[in-house]
Amino acid sequence: MTMNPDIRANAHWSLAGLAEGVRVTLPLIPGTCVFAAAFGTIAAQKGLTLFETVFMSGAVYAGASQLVALEAWPDRMTFAAAATVVLVTVIVNLRCMLMSASLQPWFGTLPAWQSYPALFFTTDAQWLIGMRYRAEGGSDAAVFLGSGLIMWPLWTGSTALGYWLGALVADPKRFGFDLILPIFFAAMLVPLWRGKRRAASWAIAGAVALTTARLVPGWWFIVVGALAGSFAAGFIDERE
Repeated sequence: MTMNPDIRANAHWSLAGLAEGVRVTLPLIPGTCVFAAAFGTIAAQKGLTLFETVFMSGAVYAGASQLVALEAWPDRMTFAAAATVVLVTVIVNLRCMLMSASLQPWFGTLPAWQSYPALFFTTDAQWLIGMRYRAEGGSDAAVFLGSGLIMWPLWTGSTALGYWLGALVADPKRFGFDLILPIFFAAMLVPLWRGKRRAASWAIAGAVALTTARLVPGWWFIVVGALAGSFAAGFIDERE
């Protein structure tokens, strides 16, 4: 997305922007609550306490990496197992570095006390909301923060609800909770669609990840798939 230099110069912060951020986020609330509840349910099944589950949601606030961390969560925690969980979580969350970098032309003109608190709420959903608003000519950075301020408490609250439900659900897979993460990412691809040529890198990343998962044990398929998709996307952009 190309930013207009004049829009960049007019980046600002207002209470009206906070309200607008809340408004544009309302359609995402049902799906987000279901996603968070699924995380809470799975965390309960993994043996985490309610405090640990809610604290992870509130402090980490990164749904995809939280679910991936639970997938890698061992029955018995050792140093090697903990290191694996941390590494997998970091790898999945590296996408937030690219998201934050794309926000620099917008937030870079603002003082730190306005930009850094908002960056805590950098998730896939908030990033898409912010970038769409920005691409349409919006310049009020408070929109990004407003979206996060309404989403964060709902996320943590729904996590607690899901944890309570987890005590009542013997087999989460029976209700399709294991499909929440792939469904979420599939839905996130829709607003990112830029034609078949750009989508080729998605197909390459998925194919390489699936092949690696079958051939190599562990969580290397995440790293290999991401690298393959990144190289493919870079090659496609270079050709264009």
